[in-house]
Amino acid sequence: MPRVDLPASIQEAPAASQPLLQGVEKMLGSVPNLFRLTATSPSALEGYLGLNGALASGSLNAQTRERIALAVAEINGCDYCLAAHTYLGKNLAKLDDAEISANRGGRSNNPQAHAAVRFAVKLVLQRGKVSAEDVSAVKAAGFSDAEVIEIVAHVALNTLTNYLNEAFDTPIDFPAVQSSAA
Repeated sequence: MPRVDLPASIQEAPAASQPLLQGVEKMLGSVPNLFRLTATSPSALEGYLGLNGALASGSLNAQTRERIALAVAEINGCDYCLAAHTYLGKNLAKLDDAEISANRGGRSNNPQAHAAVRFAVKLVLQRGKVSAEDVSAVKAAGFSDAEVIEIVAHVALNTLTNYLNEAFDTPIDFPAVQSSAA
């Protein structure tokens, strides 16, 4: 049971959140519980959607973004995000089960993506205090300075959603997946 009330519909959300939720519904065909939860604070929803939208049009492809999301959710023990990103990874990014399993373990079967996932894992585990060697390693795998910054931003974005879902016990509305960190 969530620890804050989820608006049951777009019309029950705060007025400032309603157009944002209508945009989510238009884009996704529904409004997942994470968005309804975040809509409780129009400012938080606007910030989340803004960063999410900006990063979606960034340099990292959908596969890399989903790989990072899966690794971060696993470390943070967020079952909601694992369920959502397993679904998105399979259906949007076209990741196979072996890749999703590797991502949840902080790895990738793709050598370049492996460097990004490993860097993301280090960011989470070391709370951003990565070494110059860590940055050099991800750049040596072919990631530009801008892409390395985007990896950090994706870790932050996914940490935000992990924390929202865990703090408020968001009901999972995707096919359930359970973290091993829980």
